[in-house]
Amino acid sequence: MHTANLLPLVLVIAVVAYMLAFMRSRTVAEPFGGIRNLKALPFYYAARAALWCAIPALILLGAWTAFEGKVIQNVVVSSLPADVAPKSEGEASLVLSQISNVAAGKLDPNFVPKPVVGAADLLENLRDRSSNFKTMLVILIAVLGGGFAWSRVQPHINARENVERTLRWIFFICAGVAILTTVGIVFSVIFETVRFFGKVPITEFLFGTTWSPQTALRADQVGSEGAFGVIPLFTGTLLISFIALVVSVPVGLMSAVYLSEYASKRGRAILKPLLEMLAGVPTVVYGFFAALTVAPFISDLADIIGLEASAQSALAAGLVMGVMIIPFVSSLSDDVINAVPQTLRDGSLALGATQSETMKNVIFPAALPGIMGGILLAASRAIGETMIVVMAAGLAANLTANPLSSVTTVTVQIVTLLTGDQEFDSAKTLSAFALGMMLFIVTLALNIVALKIVRKYREQYD
Repeated sequence: MHTANLLPLVLVIAVVAYMLAFMRSRTVAEPFGGIRNLKALPFYYAARAALWCAIPALILLGAWTAFEGKVIQNVVVSSLPADVAPKSEGEASLVLSQISNVAAGKLDPNFVPKPVVGAADLLENLRDRSSNFKTMLVILIAVLGGGFAWSRVQPHINARENVERTLRWIFFICAGVAILTTVGIVFSVIFETVRFFGKVPITEFLFGTTWSPQTALRADQVGSEGAFGVIPLFTGTLLISFIALVVSVPVGLMSAVYLSEYASKRGRAILKPLLEMLAGVPTVVYGFFAALTVAPFISDLADIIGLEASAQSALAAGLVMGVMIIPFVSSLSDDVINAVPQTLRDGSLALGATQSETMKNVIFPAALPGIMGGILLAASRAIGETMIVVMAAGLAANLTANPLSSVTTVTVQIVTLLTGDQEFDSAKTLSAFALGMMLFIVTLALNIVALKIVRKYREQYD
């Protein structure tokens, strides 16, 4: 049985175990005067039976699925005769591809050596046997686990402690997986970044003013060594992000203040969903709007004024991006402002302050930690945006602070470098990891600054 079908079957067995344990708990409680004389509620006995049924079976299923393919491939490759057996990893990949295609009927057996055909038959046989054995073993483990838990439904056993202990371990494992995943991502980026700096000096990367990672195939070609100065990319990223925040932060904050303090209930019920709809628009739609409407309008307006503007500009990308991230600021700020205790408002108004003075001197400082969180989220969203920049600002890595010029960002270049065929031994491909590492450091620094601001004002109003 396929894993996708086996997983629901295990869950069904767990549900059956839950129901049987629940009924048994009520049955064993009757001679003692009812469920009030049990050490735990029937729910806990039933939940323990479901956990005993599902967890061991799912662990076995996950481990089997993870190692099944690799073990079968090793057995199949080792069965090949010496004259056909692969001598390197590349040859092994090619032979396994042929064997899999023959087994799946995608390749005519007459076009491959006979040992490969025999290996394909062995592959099918091993897969069928592994699937059957996996199905029987998983079902057996699930049934035995549920049966054991069902037999342990006794009035003197405190099932609640067992269930809560198991759930604590499950939560701990989930948290550990999240942390280890983050650590793995960071270290994988660090490892590739170190490889990049082994090819390109770190001083050239950090202080170079030219970005041209297109390395040539021959040393006599133009730009054969490439240029990996990151300053133009970060300049473009900061320029577009700054324009976006200039648009989104004032509009978002004023929208939040109006919705939370001045709007009627009817107006709030209409305006807030309409404002939050901006967050649901796909970024490619914003990109089309920026490229087809905003960028030509800015270019025509600049010509009228007498300025020189590119057909793709940082201003166009920043304005549209700012509109896109308005809901991140307004929604979070609105929720935080509404969470400020009403007693602070009443006290300020009772002392003679106006509603605007109360908002400025009392509510806004009290809500500042949450507002900073919303602004930081909007900034991170602006820094990480790619589609709008590609369509409205272009791919040119220009070192300029002119918002009417064409620029690019770090994320756009990462996507460009990792699109198509990559060679992970070349400086061009490895530079994407170096860019990602620098972006991670910048984002981490922003988080640290924001946390300090949040902690400062939270201590004053807790």
